[in-house]
Amino acid sequence: MDDIVKQAMAKWPNVPHCYGWLGLDARGVWRMRDERAQAHKQPGDKIANAALLGFINRNYTHDEQGRWYFQNGPQRVYVNLEAAPYIVRTDPAQGLVAHTGEAWPAPEAAWLTDGGLLVFEGGGKVGIIDDRDMAQCLPQLRMNGAPVDDDALLAWLASREEGRLFFEYRGRELPVSFIKRARLAERFGFVAEPQPRGEEKKA
Repeated sequence: MDDIVKQAMAKWPNVPHCYGWLGLDARGVWRMRDERAQAHKQPGDKIANAALLGFINRNYTHDEQGRWYFQNGPQRVYVNLEAAPYIVRTDPAQGLVAHTGEAWPAPEAAWLTDGGLLVFEGGGKVGIIDDRDMAQCLPQLRMNGAPVDDDALLAWLASREEGRLFFEYRGRELPVSFIKRARLAERFGFVAEPQPRGEEKKA
């Protein structure tokens, strides 16, 4: 977290939190959601300013209830999550990277959703692959030591048999389990649409 943010938090500790105005879509794009976007359940406008994106990414965290937020100076701006707290992408040099630009921790567990997208957990973080990067991950899905073809993958999604599908990453074969995308928030303890608690003030 930026030092200037820590200083602002100490100086103004009781600033009301903000809800509904910031979103993270399923491709890792930060979106500003004005009143119209909120009223019509729209994703909002893409944030394109590089300095602002860097500021958000550096000051992105969560509270004890699993509500993710961007610490904007003294104010928490809670984030509506379309898919998961992190969106994972592939990079030829770094391997897996988070939408924040950080290298993704070595995956400790992996799942495949009913929509055919990988979910990774590592270093206390959970993220779902950007659908545009799934093609780069497919050659790393294996059964019986060999790459999985489309038919075999579809058959596995139908059977959901544990212990047969693996994700190969940097010399390790990680077992892949099945999970419904609609259950991600429940399974990993994050809140997709944060709301103020009874004792909190809303900006």
